[in-house]
Amino acid sequence: MIIDYIQNADIISFPIISILILAGFLVGVVNTFAGSGTAISYSVFMLLGISPQMANGTIRIGVVMQTLAASLSFYRNGKLDIGNAWKISIPIVLGSVLGAQIAVSINPEVFRKILIVIMLILLFLIFYKPEKWLKGNQSEKCSSPKWWHYLVYLTIGIYGGFIHIGVGIFLLAALVLIAGYDLVNANGIKVFVVFIYSPFVLVVFMLNGQVEYLIGLIASVGNLLGGITASYFAVKKGASLVRIFLVVVIVLFIIKLIYFP
Repeated sequence: MIIDYIQNADIISFPIISILILAGFLVGVVNTFAGSGTAISYSVFMLLGISPQMANGTIRIGVVMQTLAASLSFYRNGKLDIGNAWKISIPIVLGSVLGAQIAVSINPEVFRKILIVIMLILLFLIFYKPEKWLKGNQSEKCSSPKWWHYLVYLTIGIYGGFIHIGVGIFLLAALVLIAGYDLVNANGIKVFVVFIYSPFVLVVFMLNGQVEYLIGLIASVGNLLGGITASYFAVKKGASLVRIFLVVVIVLFIIKLIYFP
C-alpha cells in the first residue's frame, strides 16, 4: 500500500517532501487568517493514499505547530487576551474530545448541507454589518464570557474535534459577534484556543491508530512557517486584510461544499 511506502523515511522523495511542506505552509496561512485551510492537507494526504479517517488525525500534528507559532506571535504583539482565552478554551477542549469520539456517527451528507447554510449566513453577516468585524462590538465585550457563550464554544469544540475544517471561521464569528472582539484580537484568541484543544484531539486519534506520523511531521514544518507568516501580516495590516481573506475563504469553502462534496 502507498501508506506503507510513505511511512518509510528513507523512501520518501524530495518532490513529496516539497509538496507536503508547501501544502502545510498554505494551510498555516489560511488557517491563521481565517480557517478551513486544513482542506488542503486533507486533499494532499488522500492523494498520497491516506484514508479520510487517517488524514483527519494526521492533520492535527500540523495544527498544533501552526497555532503554537501564531499564538506566540499574537501574544508578543499584544493581540492575545490570554485571560479570556483560557476561559474559552475549557468548553472547547471538552467539546473537541467529544467531537473526535463521535466523528463517525454523523450523516456526512446532512452535515454538509447544514454547513453550507451556516457559511452562507456568515457571509451575509460579514457584509451586512462590516463594522462589527473591523472594530468589534464594545457593547457586547465583557471581562468574562457569559454562561451561554460557553454553550456556543462547546458546540464549536465538538465540531473542531469532529473534522476541524472551518472551525476557525466559526470561532472568529463567535468571538466577533457575541464576544465583541475585532478581527485581529479575535484571531489571536482563535489560534490560541485551537492550540490548546488540538493536542487532546490528537491523542484521541493516536489512541485509535489514525495518525500517520511521518507525513504529519513533514507537513507541520510548512504549517509552522505559514502560521508565523500569517500572524505577522494579520497584526501589521489589521482587521481589513483579515476580513478580505475571510470572505475569500468562505466563498471558496462554499463552492467546495456544493460542487466537490
